[in-house]
Formats: sequence, C-alpha cells, structure tokens
Amino acid sequence: MNADFRLACVLFDLDGTLVDTAPDLLAALQRALRSHDLAIPDERRVQPYISYGAAAMVWESLNGSGTEELQKQVLAAMLEDYQQHIADQTRLFPGMVEVLQNLETRGIKWGVVTNKLRRFTEPLMAALQLTPRAACIISGDTTGNSKPHPEPMLAACRDAGVRPEQSVYIGDSAHDIAAGKVVNMKTVAAAYGYLKPAEDPHNWGADALISDPLEILHWIETNTCH
Repeated sequence: MNADFRLACVLFDLDGTLVDTAPDLLAALQRALRSHDLAIPDERRVQPYISYGAAAMVWESLNGSGTEELQKQVLAAMLEDYQQHIADQTRLFPGMVEVLQNLETRGIKWGVVTNKLRRFTEPLMAALQLTPRAACIISGDTTGNSKPHPEPMLAACRDAGVRPEQSVYIGDSAHDIAAGKVVNMKTVAAAYGYLKPAEDPHNWGADALISDPLEILHWIETNTCH
C-alpha cells in the first residue's frame, strides 16, 4: 500500500456490504414461491446468491429446475412483492452507522455502486434516509453496463467529483473486487457479506479483507494519509 494514498471517497456495494437486505429479499422470494405452490428452500442455501441477483435466487430455489416460463413468473412475483416491502426489515449492517458518521466527520465522501436496478436502489436508499448523504448512487441500469465493467465505477467517481485513484471500493463478491481493480481503486473484500460456502475471498485479490464493518475505520487509519 502506498504510504501517500490520500483517500477522498469510499464506495460501497449495496446488498451484503452496506445494508443487510437478506430478510426482505428472502421474504419476498418465499411469498412468490408460496403463491406458485412451490417448496420453500432453506434460507442459508439461497442467501449467498443475493449478490448475483434475484434471478439467481429464484434459480437456486428451484434447484435449477422448472421451465423457463415458471422461473420468469416466480421472478416477476418476487420483484413486485419486494418493491412493496423494500425496507420492512432491511438495515445497515451493525457498525455501519458509525462508519458513515466517521467518514462524514472526516470530510471523506461515500457512495454506492450496485448492480441492483434503480427501481429498487433509489427507494431503498430513500427509506433508509441515506440518499442526501451519499455523494453518488450508481445502480445496475444507471449506465450501459453493470459491474464488473468499469463504466459504473467511473460514473460514480464523476458524480462524486473524485478520481478512482483516490477511492476505495468495498464489496462482498469477486466481481466487486474486479470492478474496483480495473479502474485502479483500492479494494476491500467484505467477508461478512453474502458469500457462498465454497468461496474464499482471500483469492479475490483485494487490498484488504474485513470481517466486520468497523474494520473499515482501522484500514483507513493504517493505510491512508491524514
């Protein structure tokens, strides 16, 4: 790590990194499956697929079986339900309130880059009263491409008024780390997120690995100029 790294902006993935959306996503999925008289899978099996999107959650719930039409119907029902219950149980991960307050006190900007569609991202951020605090909010359909393509990462930096080299991206999947690295951001892997059992975030090539959001503050203290 460069001793002269001056941090201007911390960018977060949304689901599984900044906020714990699992309770509302899993509840919406279960209601959609129930409405089609389908079996409800163990939550622990499905939760790691949240980082790959609702379609992946449906696919895993059906064990990769069922017709394409059935998968589409369940997905549509899940997303419609989720939009109505987007922040019933969703909360910032423990410690993240302190992290955001600390960044703001230091004058370090923060924002969100997610593959979640804008129709879900914007209401969720608003419900959690985060919208006016974020320097940028980039959804999966804000730009022409989603992560790990560099386009949303660069759009976030433009909106926040910072350079990628002044930023760190924190995420809970390999494609999050790849997205940050391709634009020369520092990267931090959030091991507390929605990882599959066989996944090893040590293999993602991140600059750091954290198991608790509060470790972000320690990383900033030890790896950036003040």
